[in-house]
Amino acid sequence: MILGITGSYASGKDTVAEILKEKGFIHYSLSDILREELTKKKKEITRENLINLGNELRKKYGSSVLTERIIKKLEDNKNYIISSIRNPKEIEPLLSKNDFHLVFIESHPKVRYKRLVKRNRNEKDVISFREFMKNEELENSRDETKQQLNECKKLAKIKIINNSTLKKLNEKVNQMLKDLEKKGTQKYIRPSWDEYFLKLCDIIGSRGTCDRGRAGCVITKDKRIIATGYVGSPIGLPHCDEVGHQMKATIHEDGKITNHCVRTTHAEQNGITQAARNGVAIGGSTLYCKMTPCHICAKIIINAGIKEVIVAKDYHASADSKKIFKQAGIKLKIMDKSVEKYKNQ
Repeated sequence: MILGITGSYASGKDTVAEILKEKGFIHYSLSDILREELTKKKKEITRENLINLGNELRKKYGSSVLTERIIKKLEDNKNYIISSIRNPKEIEPLLSKNDFHLVFIESHPKVRYKRLVKRNRNEKDVISFREFMKNEELENSRDETKQQLNECKKLAKIKIINNSTLKKLNEKVNQMLKDLEKKGTQKYIRPSWDEYFLKLCDIIGSRGTCDRGRAGCVITKDKRIIATGYVGSPIGLPHCDEVGHQMKATIHEDGKITNHCVRTTHAEQNGITQAARNGVAIGGSTLYCKMTPCHICAKIIINAGIKEVIVAKDYHASADSKKIFKQAGIKLKIMDKSVEKYKNQ
């Protein structure tokens, strides 16, 4: 687990880090990097010098320079605390790390000022409360290369209010760890094979060239993909996205009229013809697609020897398809019984 600690001056960030160190966490502070640099430069370690040096390094090497130096030290399967984060860009490199959590420590200004005076780190902390509050402005610059604590606060999903005793702070840190451990132990649920292949249909369908329904199709055998297809015009012919739809109205036996675009070849048809062109036998296979196939696709599916059809949703004109599937002994599984809706239906 990697915990990033951010918060206003004297809010208790280092105290939280000390509590976590006692629990086996390894602590790195971005401020310590700055202190080391100031020592090398033989400059006095003051709050102002720390802020100015941090801003200088961010401007020269990029806003995430301090975090990147720390990341090089991290090892797998260890718990870390990285404190004194003061710029959103310092957080970005950590977001790609597994189990990273950003924690913002909050405290009332007067409580923080009392702590500041009491601890006196030899960084010229002892100033008036008015000066203390004025210095807060330095921590919330509009310049992206400088400190932006308010922006860091917005990114933190965990917030700890530290206005009371050390005992209370310990309790809050312990509760935070319990919550994170509980969250981390939640069992990951793998998608079923049907869910997996239907999700792939969505990706494949994104290649479709008719905006009325960019549907995709996956044909599988023994849980292996053997062919795919998506909605699009026959090879070499113009696509709907290029020249518009070719709409036809169908009058049904009950007098109902439905509209269909006939410019494209359906995903199921393209999947079956792809297999035919490549000499892939699809007899006994399973076909996955966005919705219950239309009557024409259903007849082709039957003749192709496909034995099972699994769809995400139903199709508004699926009655005839369901009827012949039943007659042909083809199993139809509809994951969501609701009817897929699309433009000019």
